[in-house]
Amino acid sequence: MKKICLVLTVFFGICCANQVQAQDYQSAIGLRLGYPISASYKFFITEPGAIEVYAGFRGYSGYGYFNVGGMYQHHMPISGVDGLNWYVGGGLSALFFNYKNSFFGPEGDSFGLGINGAVGLDYKFADIPLNLSVDWLPTVYVTGYLSGFGGGLGALSARYTLN
Repeated sequence: MKKICLVLTVFFGICCANQVQAQDYQSAIGLRLGYPISASYKFFITEPGAIEVYAGFRGYSGYGYFNVGGMYQHHMPISGVDGLNWYVGGGLSALFFNYKNSFFGPEGDSFGLGINGAVGLDYKFADIPLNLSVDWLPTVYVTGYLSGFGGGLGALSARYTLN
């Protein structure tokens, strides 16, 4: 866990020291196609800094969860490709579990809280109002059914840019 925190701190420090150009969009809304599939809203609070909030649901036979979360992302351009940035950041996610059979644990509800890291690529098409991103979110769950390092999940996001 100490190594993960150190790596994320170093990445964040490098990002804060780097100057970047203005983004091609200010906000976007769409879907994160990962686990779970989630609605996503992303908006920039500074030229390099964005906040993404998301919410989604995933259900299985006898088991389901609702996930809400938010993260800060620091964007840096990739030279040579207009509209392409990479980003690092982190945030929190909350999971609300519901069990209906003994395979996943006792019947009932549970709550989990996770601390996320984030690393990804973000692309804004020049001619159409579409933003695509792909990311990996290494997560440490601090409470609930999934305690410990979760390895992280990634997602492909497709969003309609609003301006």
